[in-house]
Amino acid sequence: MRLLHTMLRVGNLEKSLEFYCDVLGMKLLRQKDYPGGEFTLAFVGYGDEASHTVLELTHNWGTQAYDLGNGYGHIALGVEDIYATCAAIQAKGGNITRAPGPMKHGSTVIAFVEDPDGYKVELIQLGSRPGDRN
Repeated sequence: MRLLHTMLRVGNLEKSLEFYCDVLGMKLLRQKDYPGGEFTLAFVGYGDEASHTVLELTHNWGTQAYDLGNGYGHIALGVEDIYATCAAIQAKGGNITRAPGPMKHGSTVIAFVEDPDGYKVELIQLGSRPGDRN
C-alpha cells in the first residue's frame, strides 16, 4: 500500500491554489469540475501522483467556509532551510503563525504557516529530527 493523497475542503479554490502553488511551491497537477455534483477537485503536489503523495483540494460550489473542528492537526512539509523558507513565505504574503525554532521539549526545528482556510501547515527543518541523517 501507499499513501496517495490527503483531502482538504476549501472555501475559495483560487485563493487556495495561489497559496499552495505560489506560496508553498507546489504544482497544480490536475483540476476538474463536476457540474452534476457541484464541486471541483484540484490536485497539487511536489511531484507526479505516480510516485508522490499529493493534496486534493475540494471546492463545493456555494460553500464559502468550513468549521475546522478540533480533530484536525496539520500537514507537514520537510524543508532544507526553515528560516529562508519562512522569509520567502512571508514575502509572498503567507501567514507564519509560529516562528521557526526548536519544538517544546525537543530539538526538532519547526514553524507553522496558515492557509487561506485556516488549515495549519507545519514546516520541519530536515536533519533536525531525531534519527534524521544529515
